[in-house]
Amino acid sequence: MTAFTSVRRTALGALTIIAGALLVMPAQAQNYPISSGQRATAQQVSERGVPLEELAPNAPDSYTVKRGDTLWGISGMYLKRPWRWPELWGMNLKAIPNPHLIFPGQTLYLEKDGGYARLRTSRPGTTGEPETVRVSPRTRSDSLVDSALPTLKPHLIEPFLVEPLVVDEQTLLRAPRVIATTDERVLMGAGDRVYVRGDTASPMLAEAGEPRFYRVFRNAVALKDPMTGEVLGYEAQYVGKAELVRGESFEETPNGKGGYNAEYVPATVDLSATKEEVQAGDRLLPAPARAFMSYTPRAPEVEVDARVVSIYGSSAVAYGAQNQVVAINMGSEDGVEPGHVLSLMTKGDRIKDTTDKAKAMVKLPSEINGTAMVFRTFERVSYALLLEIRNGVRVGDRLVNPK
Repeated sequence: MTAFTSVRRTALGALTIIAGALLVMPAQAQNYPISSGQRATAQQVSERGVPLEELAPNAPDSYTVKRGDTLWGISGMYLKRPWRWPELWGMNLKAIPNPHLIFPGQTLYLEKDGGYARLRTSRPGTTGEPETVRVSPRTRSDSLVDSALPTLKPHLIEPFLVEPLVVDEQTLLRAPRVIATTDERVLMGAGDRVYVRGDTASPMLAEAGEPRFYRVFRNAVALKDPMTGEVLGYEAQYVGKAELVRGESFEETPNGKGGYNAEYVPATVDLSATKEEVQAGDRLLPAPARAFMSYTPRAPEVEVDARVVSIYGSSAVAYGAQNQVVAINMGSEDGVEPGHVLSLMTKGDRIKDTTDKAKAMVKLPSEINGTAMVFRTFERVSYALLLEIRNGVRVGDRLVNPK
């Protein structure tokens, strides 16, 4: 037990709760305004399947899932509008947030009946029991969920599951900060050691039950609603990962008068990975536990009319391209969830009609510019991956329910 222990319990608990709430996506805890009639209709459609005219022209009668396939890719193979996958697969609303039950080695069969189509894991006309899936031997540490089919190529979104962090204005200011480096260097990278000081009421301690792994952040840029100018939150810049080696403490040193003084010693932290070089003043927050996230592509159950707030990690770039990430001005409190697919709309530029003698200004109509899928939500902000883009995406562009 250190000198800090008795004075920091309440504040440390509060900070842990705040950070946890910001770092975890509580999809199953969200309440969104769906009427009983809407739910019944969705359930009925899910059980019936999709109209045959919704099938892609070359949708195969059967397909064996291969390693490297994605749910979005298979959706596009079978459907003109991939976000209708839950209807084709026959998933009900309660099953949508659950991990996928589609694995490499399974064969999917397309069943057509009464003008509708559904996918099954057993041949049409059989007892309905799914076929046996042969899988390679796996270590005990792996779970069945780990081998489930991902929605998107993992490398496209995995970095962004830990990088973006939307906080309130004071959260980073209260977080532990880097105060010194080794060898008096200004910038530090992976494998280097730095020294960190926590808030007086929330020091970094190496006790049982305390966080050991951290993420390093810098700055906190205001995310402003492009329509109202209101600050929706502050986006912290991700810098890297760190591991606590020794906690903060006090050491007794001789004072030259026959006694001892208690001198403060900061925490020792090793940098395990860095996206940018770490420097004094950077802040640390506990790393969230790694969790499997299910992103079943689907249309939102709520009405969405959102705007692009920023192009993530590209403050100097005016246009977002395919496979880039954008922040939007709707979040979990608006009913937006991971897996929601949205249509991107162009702004509709204003041009001068050069064929008019008066040179009148004319606003061009907004056009569908592609699709995006939400993969991470905060209370008032969400992050979405740009999937299919025709032209560059700009701040202020609209995102609406898929067309």
